[in-house]
Amino acid sequence: MHELTTAPPPGAPDHGPLRPIELATGAVLGGVMVGLVTIGSVVPFAAALQLVAAVPLGILAHRYRLRAVATTTVAATLVTFVAAGLLPAIGILGTATVGGIIGGVKRRGRGFFSVLGLSTLAGLAWGVFAVGLLLVFGRTRGLIFDAIRESANGAQKIIDKVPPLAPLGQTITEVTVAVLRGWWIYIGATVAVGIVVTALVSWFILGAVLDRLAWLPSTDRLDAPVDDRPIDPLPVTLRGAGFCYPGAETPALRDIDLSVRVGEFVAVVGHNGSGKSTLTRILAGLPPTTGVVERPGSAGLGHLGGTALVLQRPESQTLGVLVADDVVWGLPAELAGQVDVEGLLTEVGLAGLGGKETATLSGGQQQRLAVAAALARRPALLIADEATSMIDPDGRRELVALLADLPTRHRMAVVLVTHHEADASAADRVVHLAGGRAVDRLPVWPRPARDDRRRPMGAPLLRLHDVRYTYNCHTPWEAAALHGIDLTVRRGEALLVVGGNGSGKSTLAWILAGLLEPTSGTCELSGKPVHTQVGRIQLAFQHSRLQLQKQTVGEEIADWGGRAKGSGAAGRALDAVSLDRYMVTHSIERLSGGQAKRVVLAAIATCRPEVVVLDEPLAGLDPGGRADIVELLAHLRDSGLTLIVISHDVEDMAAVCDRTVHLAAGHILEPDPAQAWQSDTAPERAADPVWRLEQGGTA
Repeated sequence: MHELTTAPPPGAPDHGPLRPIELATGAVLGGVMVGLVTIGSVVPFAAALQLVAAVPLGILAHRYRLRAVATTTVAATLVTFVAAGLLPAIGILGTATVGGIIGGVKRRGRGFFSVLGLSTLAGLAWGVFAVGLLLVFGRTRGLIFDAIRESANGAQKIIDKVPPLAPLGQTITEVTVAVLRGWWIYIGATVAVGIVVTALVSWFILGAVLDRLAWLPSTDRLDAPVDDRPIDPLPVTLRGAGFCYPGAETPALRDIDLSVRVGEFVAVVGHNGSGKSTLTRILAGLPPTTGVVERPGSAGLGHLGGTALVLQRPESQTLGVLVADDVVWGLPAELAGQVDVEGLLTEVGLAGLGGKETATLSGGQQQRLAVAAALARRPALLIADEATSMIDPDGRRELVALLADLPTRHRMAVVLVTHHEADASAADRVVHLAGGRAVDRLPVWPRPARDDRRRPMGAPLLRLHDVRYTYNCHTPWEAAALHGIDLTVRRGEALLVVGGNGSGKSTLAWILAGLLEPTSGTCELSGKPVHTQVGRIQLAFQHSRLQLQKQTVGEEIADWGGRAKGSGAAGRALDAVSLDRYMVTHSIERLSGGQAKRVVLAAIATCRPEVVVLDEPLAGLDPGGRADIVELLAHLRDSGLTLIVISHDVEDMAAVCDRTVHLAAGHILEPDPAQAWQSDTAPERAADPVWRLEQGGTA
């Protein structure tokens, strides 16, 4: 048995193979650089894009070692050569040179003179390369020089038509002849000076960009030291395990005793911030900072027969265009050929969908696909970290049933990490976490009580008539999302739109916010099309972190409301969403899920919109966070704001909303959906032990 007692120092080492985060970051930033250089080379008037192409490589060099920069540069050069030809590929190399110098100097804390020295060496190398290239390709050199001579002669003939300017024409010809005679000196010197000047200018421009982006995290929280032992993650035993993140004042996890064996389905239940995800990382191979972890071999995260992770957001794990491709994505060709793709899809409830595009799957289907992709690697340990938090209740129950059944059909163990107590009903063992410690049980949070409005609604404000929307319209891949939506929303109303995953809720939210224009029909605010009034309706994304772009909470709120708003306005905005004013200086990266949603609402409030559309505002929150958001929305409703809540959380959101409409397969159901849905399913739900646990009863 192997014991791990200490965690490695933060930051990636400067030796060894590329780590997953280096590969992933290099792939993304390299792709951006290829796109900028290629478009700048082939599209007229887009050459300016090549000037900013050094930024992606500068970011990479600033954060990671030279090996990552070199690997990304080689890959980007080859792709550009295939896509756009030789000259753009050489442009990639030049761009990478400048970006690498600036980022590398910043990473090591050096200054201007380091840039000057390195760029001089690079300039000399590039000068020699340019001269050597022209020497090797003599015929091409001759064609280029002939073109230059003809251009000079043509210029002289035009100038000679103006007698006073005749000496100028003669001078142009003589200078051209002299330059071409000593071309190797002039070209080599020009290239070298160009590299030096570009690097020095970039030091001030690109360097400032890198300084502004330095606060963004660049570490992989799943990154663990290399374990050369054979892959064998089970059984795994934690004894007094704890973990404290670098720079944190208190441990995220402490004194955890846990064992997981083959054939078990273990549930870890806790509220946001309880340490669930940290425990997941330790089970996946991250060494604890205190205590020990014992397992017979390495965790083998992502490797065949090792540990597999299914995360909260399935779209972040979907890489293949088609469902079948995604199942075997990343596997070597010989192993991918051995996978029974259709059998795995049938096992997870996606039979017959192998040829379907992954972008058309619902949230629940995407999570099932993530499970199938994990099973393709035949894991001994499958960890589902909040995999049920972003899908509707029916999809959640189906996914839990699928996960619970896996250990009975495969030689493996499953660990489900969740904040839904009901998800743990089928588990062999349940571990409750609170404040980073194991506890006997979690506090019971009552569901939000009905909060009657304190001010009347006004006249109709927002009208949708026969709204239809089709993705990829008039292509072989077109997919209809909405069909003939008719809806009227009054000023000050709180409207709840409910429906399962794939019902069209998010598409409707984007149309209401003016970010999508209906394929047909009208969506009007005060009699004018919504898409021509962007800003009067604000949209709060399901994943709030995607809307937060600044470093601190105060900067984010000021950016939404305009710089003239000042810190006083930011403080008042935080008051409106029940956050302490001291959070103005908090880093965006330190916010919990509930805090991030509140900050987005505070920022939106500074814009003074007429309508706010909230897409799944309770997704990913524990019971306490859900109750807080419902209370906040009631406050915003009573302040006169019109709210449109897109959600599948009927019971919680009905406490604050005046009216409910039910969306299914892109249609609004009639009559009143909320009551019909609850009454029609009451007998089935009453017999469901998972549903009874959700209601606070017993199984």
